[in-house]
Amino acid sequence: MSGSGDAWVYGPDGARFWGLYGAAGLLVHHRERGVLLQHRAVWSHHGDTWGVPGGARHENESALEAALREAGEEAGVPAHLLRVSFTSAIDLGFWSYTTVVVEALEFFEPVISDTESIALRWVPPQEVELLPLHPGFAASWPALRDRLV
Repeated sequence: MSGSGDAWVYGPDGARFWGLYGAAGLLVHHRERGVLLQHRAVWSHHGDTWGVPGGARHENESALEAALREAGEEAGVPAHLLRVSFTSAIDLGFWSYTTVVVEALEFFEPVISDTESIALRWVPPQEVELLPLHPGFAASWPALRDRLV
């Protein structure tokens, strides 16, 4: 098992980012139901906002492995029902975040399985921006939305 990446990383300007080895999240898209979003716990970084399940990568863990693991832990996302569509990454040099976009081949009900989620919801793409979004997800959403099939 690789070492946990659960730690803060600080940028040159003092800004902090979660994930010693970077972080990854999973954007699940179902053609009829929309995208699966997570209402983040109030105590979390940028809490009480909506985004995708995700978190810190472990040492030597790929972004795909991390995103699938985190989505399974936080939302009960069944990896065997997913097909990878594309990835989108931001690399700050000292820290990176990768969004792994997947298509759900079958509908499934997400399950809150830890304390990091207040709610999980399938949201039609045209309604995503009506929610209070995590700032990082809000910045990346327009480009991600335009690439959904």
